[in-house]
Amino acid sequence: MGKKKPRPRRSFTPEFKAEIVELCRRGDRSVGQIARDFDLTETAVRLWVSQAETDAGERDGRTSSEREELAALRRENRRLREDVDILKRATLDSTGQSNSAG
Repeated sequence: MGKKKPRPRRSFTPEFKAEIVELCRRGDRSVGQIARDFDLTETAVRLWVSQAETDAGERDGRTSSEREELAALRRENRRLREDVDILKRATLDSTGQSNSAG
C-alpha cells in the first residue's frame, strides 16, 4: 500500500477562518462535514474553533494577539542574541583573547 502524499501547506485569511468558525458554531453541520465541504482538514477547523473560543474568553489559553506578541518577542530575542555573539567574536578577534575574567 502506498502512502498518501502530504497536502501542500495552504494559508487562509482571518476572514475565511472566521466564516468557517461561524458555520461550526451554528451547529447545523458537524465540524467534519464542514471540513469536507471546504476541502479542509478537520484538525485545522477544530484548531480555528478552539482559538476563536480562546480569543472570545470562552476558553483558557493564549489569545491570538498574545501569540503574535510572543512570536515577535522571540524573534527579537533571537536577533539580539545573534548580535551579542557577533560582538563577542569581534572583540575576541581584535584582542586575540576573551574579555571574560577567568
